[in-house]
Amino acid sequence: MKQKIRLILRYVAAALLAVSILAPLFWMFLMSVSSAEDLTRVPLEWLPRQWDFSRYASLLTLEAGQPGALFLHALGNSLLVACGATLISLLLAIPAAYSFSRYPGRDIWLFGGLAIYMVPPVAFVLPLYFILEKLALLNTHIGLILVYCSMIIPFLTWMLKNQFDALPIDIEQAARLDGLRYWQVLLRITLPLAKPALGASAMFGWLLAWDEFFYALLFTNNINAQTLPVTIAGFTAGRATDDGLIAAVGILAAIPPLFIALWLQKTLVSGLTAGGSKG
Repeated sequence: MKQKIRLILRYVAAALLAVSILAPLFWMFLMSVSSAEDLTRVPLEWLPRQWDFSRYASLLTLEAGQPGALFLHALGNSLLVACGATLISLLLAIPAAYSFSRYPGRDIWLFGGLAIYMVPPVAFVLPLYFILEKLALLNTHIGLILVYCSMIIPFLTWMLKNQFDALPIDIEQAARLDGLRYWQVLLRITLPLAKPALGASAMFGWLLAWDEFFYALLFTNNINAQTLPVTIAGFTAGRATDDGLIAAVGILAAIPPLFIALWLQKTLVSGLTAGGSKG
């Protein structure tokens, strides 16, 4: 009887979690296919009287004068910047995390990096702006990628360091006895064992870059490098705001993270649970 009650409670908890996550998305979808009259009707109706998908069509076209010209360009910028920043951050965070994990006594540098990471971003605006200006990297993809790397690398280093700590050192020592160098041990032994952790870390690092708004707003001034969060905010400017269009943009902007999460589903779950227990 107790097992049945526990099973029922688990399903209820899972259902409540699913509703809390999916309900806002469902409501945003209803807004995106509702006419302006449906959105402003009092009392509000749950379902639109006439389903209108024209906003999605306008967002997925590159015709001049359509919002899709801005949306698709910003979407490409966000994908390029997020993927580039995540890739560079992983290449730098992996050896850093491995050295912190396998060679004790360097924790002060790790905590120092985390302390800088926790400083409010506004404190770095002027130094970063002057650096990017001197290097002629304002309003460029490379400039945003470098700025995002400064945020992602400390986070990934800390996350991967904890995952490397959970891996058995005996296998690495045996590989060293077989004649492998340190970098060969890292590439052939440690990284394959830490593949779930790498997937989870890459996902979180990518989301940090994908959702970032503050630096993208300050360091870009036109569509050449503006990312999706800044462009979405631009749709709210002006006297008349199309709430349905903004909802449609939100739905489309959620698709890339959703596909990446589904692609890395097994890796993500394994990486989040890795190191949680030792037997």
